Amino acid sequence: MSTSKIKGDAAPYHHGDLRRALIAAGMSLLEKRGPAQVGFREVARLAGVSHNAPYRHFDSREALLAALATDGFEALGAAMERAAEGKQGFQRLRALGIAYIAFARARPTVYLLMFGPELEKGAFPALIDVAGRSFEALREAIDAVVPEPSRRAAAIGAWVLVHGLSHLIADNQLPMDFAGEDKRDALIENVLAIYRQGLAREAEPH
Repeated sequence: MSTSKIKGDAAPYHHGDLRRALIAAGMSLLEKRGPAQVGFREVARLAGVSHNAPYRHFDSREALLAALATDGFEALGAAMERAAEGKQGFQRLRALGIAYIAFARARPTVYLLMFGPELEKGAFPALIDVAGRSFEALREAIDAVVPEPSRRAAAIGAWVLVHGLSHLIADNQLPMDFAGEDKRDALIENVLAIYRQGLAREAEPH
């Protein structure tokens, strides 16, 4: 494949790959330094292109952040799908919850951008679309184990549980007695087990 170079670029890039290169550079900055440090000049420098190159694909810094958040939601959805593959019933629901929380633990700055106040999500339809997929995955798993009319409440409960716990972990807001990976693992398992017990009771014939 031929390469091209914008006048003044620090390095050539493959034609058609500029947007992907900018997102990769932005994601690196986001994960290392947080969203406040993600700017066009630094992203362009890391991508090896001119400082004007980001404007070819993003009309604002917020548009770049929205692309990073979209990337994050896609990665979260893929992780949940992999974790749940081949599983049914409560095991599927548990796998989805574990994968959701694991994503927040592994990529906290990305997770906080995805759900934080930095972005006006209504301005980015693609972001809104992909953002709802993780909830839909939980809802579908709930539908398989909980009868009507409790499904909607159970799905919201699952969302509150995994999202709330994920946010506390990503934002380092858990009490100090849960410091350490082993203690957090145990906490997650205990919380999910309590939720499952409630669902199991709800699924019993009344």
